[in-house]
Amino acid sequence: PQWKDLATDLGHCLPFTFEILPLKINLRLFYSTDRHQYHSTLLLGHLLKNLPEQGDKIIGITDVDIYIPILTFLFGEAQLNGRGAVVSTYRLNTQFYGLPRNDQLLYDRTLKEILHELGHTFGLIHCSDFECVMNSSTYVENIDLKQASFCASCQDKIGVNCDKRFP
Repeated sequence: PQWKDLATDLGHCLPFTFEILPLKINLRLFYSTDRHQYHSTLLLGHLLKNLPEQGDKIIGITDVDIYIPILTFLFGEAQLNGRGAVVSTYRLNTQFYGLPRNDQLLYDRTLKEILHELGHTFGLIHCSDFECVMNSSTYVENIDLKQASFCASCQDKIGVNCDKRFP
């Protein structure tokens, strides 16, 4: 996917400046040999140690399978009212489900998941509006049903006015 557009596209959804920063993290520190996955809470804690001085929030994007002990897998994890989040593209990728590669769908899903996790960092909880980006996603199909924007109620709660251009 064309990740270079991500900062711009996020800026259409939230009135903030986004910057893509490469960050090398030794993911083996968070690997569970029992689960063959990476513990997202530990990864998030490490990510927060790398928050840029001029930054208010940090969102890590990884392509490894993440989990927390009480769930089989996650698309992402965030600190509620916090400064950090992590999103995994591992299960957002069509190839994970045995389907042909689809870079545009991967990009759209990733954008929605980043917005969802950012919403949590601004204090939003899951929304009952199935098209709102804050709607809970148990399955990747739930993500596909959402818009890449916050519903009017969620926008009001965080004081933003989203550009609704994205599917």
